[in-house]
Formats: sequence, structure tokens, C-alpha cells
Amino acid sequence: MTGNAKTYGVLSAQARRAMTGLEFVRGLASGTVPLNTMARTLGYDIVAAESGRVVIAAQPHDGHLNPSGTVHGGLAATLLDSCMGLAIQTMLGKGIGSTTLEIKVSFLRAITPETGTITAEGSVLNCGRRVGTAEGRVTDDRGRLLVHGTTTCLIFEG
Repeated sequence: MTGNAKTYGVLSAQARRAMTGLEFVRGLASGTVPLNTMARTLGYDIVAAESGRVVIAAQPHDGHLNPSGTVHGGLAATLLDSCMGLAIQTMLGKGIGSTTLEIKVSFLRAITPETGTITAEGSVLNCGRRVGTAEGRVTDDRGRLLVHGTTTCLIFEG
């Protein structure tokens, strides 16, 4: 998506705790922090990260198809889970983490390989000490809304 040579893996817990959430997510976007292996499996990339907002892009292909011949909804759901959760992560200080408690996804239009590049944008709605909420939108390159969702994340030390 961005053309940068990305690496995949998991940053050590010690290295992760030494970074703010925004530093971590910007590192994912720039390639200085390895992307998770799910990003490699599904073929997505984090293309933008700022405080309270993260954008992920993917190119749907035949490997994403469900038995009906359209892209499996799990691709869009994963993109939303990632962009919304990472948007919340951008708001957190050093040594603070988060995890998804709940996600709701609404599918509006079918996605196919012919759809072209899809973009998932997550934006924080509220980030408190224990709970964060965010919304996300998956759009095509013409700006049409394909899928949208919301998440609730638990915020914790460690």
C-alpha cells in the first residue's frame, strides 16, 4: 500500500512499554515497528496515524473470497477492529495498553476484488481511564461507505 518494505512480528513487551501509544502506532505506519502477522496474512497496511485517528488500507483479492464469491466480511471486520483499536491506542501513555471488549459491524455494500483499494479509518469518540470508544468506516477509492462499526476497548496498565 505505501511501498515501504514492512517487517512483521511482535515488538517486545519491554520495548512497547517504553513508547507512548502514538509513538507505537506511528512506528507501525512508518515501518520502524513491525506490523502484526495478521497484516501480512490479510495484506493490509497502516497508512496514517495521528492522535485519535488511524487509517488502514487493503487491496481485496481472490484469497479473501467467501463461498458466495464476494470478499468475506471478516476482512472488513478485521480492518475496523484494527483501525479503531489503534486509534484508541494513540491516546494512551507509556506502559498503558488496550484490548477490544466489543465490536459492532454493519455491512452496507458488497466488497469484491473489483472494488479496488479499500480504506478503513478509525476515530476515537471517547478515551477515559478504563474504557475507550471509537467508530470506523470502510470506504472504496470513490469514497463510498461500504462498512461501518463501533468498538469499546478496555484500557489497562501493562
